[in-house]
Amino acid sequence: MLEPIANLERALAKLPGLGRRSAARAALALVREKAHLLEPLAQALQAAQAEVCCCSRCGAFTVKGRDPCAMCTDPLRDGGMVCVVEEPADIVNLESSGAFRGRYHVLGGKLSPVKRMGPEKLRIAELEKRLAEENVGEVLLALSTDMEGDATAGYLGEILARHGVKVSRLAFGLPADSGIAYSDPLTLRRAINNRLFTF
Repeated sequence: MLEPIANLERALAKLPGLGRRSAARAALALVREKAHLLEPLAQALQAAQAEVCCCSRCGAFTVKGRDPCAMCTDPLRDGGMVCVVEEPADIVNLESSGAFRGRYHVLGGKLSPVKRMGPEKLRIAELEKRLAEENVGEVLLALSTDMEGDATAGYLGEILARHGVKVSRLAFGLPADSGIAYSDPLTLRRAINNRLFTF
């Protein structure tokens, strides 16, 4: 294979969701359709590199010239509630639910001794600064439910309690449109322990 195509394939294979074979097909399609695929992609990549940055307040994606971001400056959002997430992409998923209308704070990861990710590498100090400066009454921890996410939530819970804010976490349980037969024991245990009383 030609070196430029092989380099393109290797670069594409690093993207989430693209394996080696999918990356190879995508690379060949891009060089075959330069005008329709490769050139617009190259322009979009250059624009993203030049214009996209992170909000200095919450850490979400924004564009240069719009800092703080639109969510931080939207007067219709509830400034008394801050949702803490691991990565900016998590905000996109939460926003698609339409259920949260507060503000966000991106940690930039989660505690992980294996990956040498300690508290000093997360945006915890920035969160504490926001709590001191903004009128926040509740912090919702929307973190992963794996061991690292649980450890991060526990660590943050202790810190946030000192600031006198209410700390909540996303509920655990069965996914929508799913049955008990398809759930693992840990999910079922969490669903029982976090059950809702509706009647």
